[in-house]
Amino acid sequence: MSSFLIGSFWLLLFVGGGMYLAYSRTDLLRSTVAVGIALVAYSVYGDASFLWLFVLWLAFAIMIVPNAVEFRREKITQPALKIYRTMLPSMSDTEREALEAGSVWWDGELFSGMPDWNRLMSFPAPSLSEEEQAFIDGPCEELCGMLDDWDIANERGDMPAEIWQYIKQNRFFAMIIPKQYGGLEFSAYANAMVITKLASRSATASSTVGVPNSLGPAELLLHYGTEQQKQHYLPRLASGEEIPCFALTSPQAGSDAAALIDTGVVCEGEWNGKKITGIRLNWDKRYITLAPVATVLGLAFKLNDPDHLIGDKDEYGITAALIPTDTAGVTIGRRHNPLSIPFQNGPTSGKDVFVPLDHIIGGEEMAGKGWKMLVELLSVGRAITLPSSAAGGSQAASYASGAYTQLRRQFGLPIAKFDGVGEALARIAGHTYIMNAAVAITSGAIGQGEKPAVPSAILKYHCTEMGRKVANDAMDVHGGKGVMMGPKNYLARGYMATPIAITVEGANILTRSLIIFGQGAMRCHPFVLKELHAANDSNEERGLIDFDNALFGHIGYAVSNLARSFVLALTHAKFSNVPLNTPTRRYYQNINRYSAAFALASDFAMLTLGGKLKQKELLSARLGDVLSSMYLASTVLKHFEDQGRRAVDLPLVEWSVRTLMYHAQEQLHSFLRNFPNRPIAFFLRCFIFPRGRTYSAPSDELGRKVVDVITRTGEARERLSAQAYTTIEPTNPLGLLQEALLLSEKMAPLEAKLRQARKEGLIQSDYLGHRIDDAEKAAVISKQEASDLRDYHEKVLALMSVDDFAADAIGRGGSNAATAPPKSPASERKPAVRKKSIRKKAVTKKAASKTATRKKKTN
Repeated sequence: MSSFLIGSFWLLLFVGGGMYLAYSRTDLLRSTVAVGIALVAYSVYGDASFLWLFVLWLAFAIMIVPNAVEFRREKITQPALKIYRTMLPSMSDTEREALEAGSVWWDGELFSGMPDWNRLMSFPAPSLSEEEQAFIDGPCEELCGMLDDWDIANERGDMPAEIWQYIKQNRFFAMIIPKQYGGLEFSAYANAMVITKLASRSATASSTVGVPNSLGPAELLLHYGTEQQKQHYLPRLASGEEIPCFALTSPQAGSDAAALIDTGVVCEGEWNGKKITGIRLNWDKRYITLAPVATVLGLAFKLNDPDHLIGDKDEYGITAALIPTDTAGVTIGRRHNPLSIPFQNGPTSGKDVFVPLDHIIGGEEMAGKGWKMLVELLSVGRAITLPSSAAGGSQAASYASGAYTQLRRQFGLPIAKFDGVGEALARIAGHTYIMNAAVAITSGAIGQGEKPAVPSAILKYHCTEMGRKVANDAMDVHGGKGVMMGPKNYLARGYMATPIAITVEGANILTRSLIIFGQGAMRCHPFVLKELHAANDSNEERGLIDFDNALFGHIGYAVSNLARSFVLALTHAKFSNVPLNTPTRRYYQNINRYSAAFALASDFAMLTLGGKLKQKELLSARLGDVLSSMYLASTVLKHFEDQGRRAVDLPLVEWSVRTLMYHAQEQLHSFLRNFPNRPIAFFLRCFIFPRGRTYSAPSDELGRKVVDVITRTGEARERLSAQAYTTIEPTNPLGLLQEALLLSEKMAPLEAKLRQARKEGLIQSDYLGHRIDDAEKAAVISKQEASDLRDYHEKVLALMSVDDFAADAIGRGGSNAATAPPKSPASERKPAVRKKSIRKKAVTKKAASKTATRKKKTN
């Protein structure tokens, strides 16, 4: 027995010690020393045979070899480098420029397999300046009150002229433009919050305001424009004198920018009566937001110089220029009809349009650098406009659905009490919380100087997809109320708008299957990009040294992730170091576990599939899902801390993280099931799931707690929809639903009296109105209480009602004027100019109220 115990001790020392060294990422030299000491001790005090000792010392000698750096480089690294160069996947210029765009932030930590949580937690909580808050409480609130989506979409097919003018006058198009040029110079977070609020009211307005503040002429000029271009255009863009658009997509080239057929040829031509060297442009673009009304058009095209008028090259590649739309040969004005959401979007074309070389953004020296400019700006812009729009629409859907399902009754109960409805409500609230967190944390990071290329793709894909899920669930729980179009339908336009966000700024299928992991694997991996650069270094000696450092760092990283993945899975990560000892501690540990598993799976996928991994789009997509789930779960945890760790928000946090990490587990499982190298898949499964798949989705009980958050008035419900337009006024359904929800809680004791009286036989009627009358006659309730109940139920009935139309009003040429209940046409209501002085007083009063209560309602 003692011999067995001694043998077990030595086995534990070597296996456990080796596992610890790998788990903690001890460097090669220190690991070699530690193993050497243990081996000496074993040789002196152990009872191993000579043959066994010989094998162990031989293995140790092999371990020593990599510590001899010069020998290692000559005998190991140099041959490996030659083989590696033959394995490098082909990469187009557009792929290379996309790969190098932006910066690596928290996504890099997740890729490391050992995330440093202090890096994320040290970022300050995003906040609004006094000026930014005043803009949201003032002009932004005012604009929301002016918007009438039914009037815009059905009656006009555009926003009224007075709303366009209001947007220009209040510089909504100038949020990203510095004050020195007349702009607002808002932070990325403020930009996101403005778009979120507008999206909760009108997809048309949020799209119109969002595009000029995202990837457009202003952003391109700020980063790459010449000073002359900035001085000329930025003040005009800020004041609204110029309306911008940016034209990239062609009928033959969508996501594949390299396939652009729009051309510019350097040649001699006439400009303002003088013969100059310029560019003759021909283009055909579509899907361009603001193109029908634009005065200045940002244009992406391929620049050629066949006569070498500006240099030695024939082809310069993708170039970006600014073209005034009143230039001869430019065609704009026609419109697309994107799912009946009437934001200005349409085609533009140009035939033999001649412009000077100084129309190139950044001047002649930026010729051929257009794609690099675009992808660098997408690394920021893609994280703001579309994710914020999705979050805003979801905040509105969550706020409305929580109230509606509490007010709407079936079988004598609020429909929120039915588990099927509750399941949908939990998804609505949980997905909204995830989007809020992702937008807040990522835009806050941008404000701190990060350019998170991979997180921006994660947000673009997942926020718009979650927005679609929220819209579907909201329609489900509203039933016919959401289906019947008319002024009273506050859901349908948002539901119809969701596919638009899915398709733009990189279609979601492409983003998931090619960009998130495809870009992340190269950009965020601690060593892959270093290896790639070293292999392409024209300086052989420097390339060998850099490749050697990267290669052996990569080997140590892979060994460490094997150990970490196995240990963390075996122990459920219960002993993993995390920064906080709070109720959310276990979720940090779960992310640690899946970070190691993800890093391990990624490494083996790249090692065994090489360049073919790019073609295995579904494998890449599943790994991208794992990375995305970890990133989004991290933002949820950070958002919870930033908002003051409110206990009432815990159900939302737990539901969100559980949903995300369960998805990560299932996508890893699916990745292993479909991995083409079956022995490697089995090997990886042993290290990633040694105990099987043990993570569970949110429980039904947790779902019911989430339902309580959005169906009851309180700070958690308000915080979840903090940016939504919820003002209580006659034209705002969200405000009216909230008013009715507050009344329902106030009326609950009176309704309880009515139910008890009916049980006791004091009242008999099944019809609610008669029941109130009978209760009043039987002195069950007072006259005032009866009046209050009637008023409350009239409000509820009005909110539950839907529109209907005259038979000849539906169809081509029909006015679509609702006939029941009688109501003046939207065109006569003039929402943009209603009692402006009164409205301004209301906004001022509300802004003061919001300032006083801001501590209770975290932005």
